[in-house]
Amino acid sequence: MKLLIHGRNLDVTEAIREYTETKLSRAINHFEGLVKEADVHLSVARNPRVPQQTVEVTVFANGTVIRAQEHSDNLYASIDLAASKLSRQLQRYHDRIKDHHHSPGHRASLTPPTEAVVDEQPVEASLTAGKEPALPSRGVRRKYFEMPAMELDQALHQLELIDHDFYVFRDATSGQIHVAYRRNHGGFGVIQSKQP
Repeated sequence: MKLLIHGRNLDVTEAIREYTETKLSRAINHFEGLVKEADVHLSVARNPRVPQQTVEVTVFANGTVIRAQEHSDNLYASIDLAASKLSRQLQRYHDRIKDHHHSPGHRASLTPPTEAVVDEQPVEASLTAGKEPALPSRGVRRKYFEMPAMELDQALHQLELIDHDFYVFRDATSGQIHVAYRRNHGGFGVIQSKQP
């Protein structure tokens, strides 16, 4: 498994790196076949009066993004909490896959190897020709990601795995963009555009 560790407002010492690798390896150990890559961000709050140390872990399991974020007064405690949360989320994901593959009438399709999917022809044209470099406006962070069509229950499952308050997805039936979100008083909601 490929493990990337980044530090924000702190130096990632060898001791911190080893501790993080050990804890995450234990959390992911039972799911070694699923997880190919893990990205870890360790950060310390800039304000010295707020002793908040945050750990964000993002793993990529067979094309699914699973994310855990925890913070506390101690970096090592935050790492422990995040590893624990990640292990629970991976177990939930693994159980769902297992249940899905064993349902009656379901036949799993073979996933082609990476070599079969990657186009081996080099890009001949310049990707930057005729373009001027420009920074996005201040305060706006843009993210681009694949958005395969999915059913609402799949989107709600993804919402649980990424540990966010909302999840943007393309509805499989209508092809429109919807937002699934957690309601303050429990349950979920969906935001969708009104048809004219």
